[in-house]
Amino acid sequence: AVAYVVDRCIEAGFLEKDCAGKLLPKNQQQGIPILGTVAAGFPAQEEQEDIERVTLDDLLIKKRGATFLLRVKGESMRDEGIRSGDLVLVEKTNNITPGDIIVASVDGEWTVKFFRKNKGKVYLEAANPDYPSICAKEELLITLVVKAVIRKY
Repeated sequence: AVAYVVDRCIEAGFLEKDCAGKLLPKNQQQGIPILGTVAAGFPAQEEQEDIERVTLDDLLIKKRGATFLLRVKGESMRDEGIRSGDLVLVEKTNNITPGDIIVASVDGEWTVKFFRKNKGKVYLEAANPDYPSICAKEELLITLVVKAVIRKY
């Protein structure tokens, strides 16, 4: 009986199976419309048209199983637009490059900073001059890269 109901939900478009056969809810909303562009400099006339539709998951998440949210506490990244209370969308990866905004464990404590490398020396840099750069004394573990910042007004 359950298999019958699941099959009917898949046929109706409410559920879908991923490549591993797991059931996932299928987005029925077809996304949020992008209606055009808006000037962030001088005002400009813009006509609205439904150019495309996107879901935030499709726009922001590339690796669903390796992606999650963390709430930011503190102001060390404020000049990069990351404020206390914001959510950062992070992705687990082994592909970290200098300049990435990362979440790292430094000597057992977690922080969000820029990943920097200079003359073979690795350090973490804040986006706020009130906070010094950080060099690990014992251990630096970096496996998370920030993909997006979410702020609710």
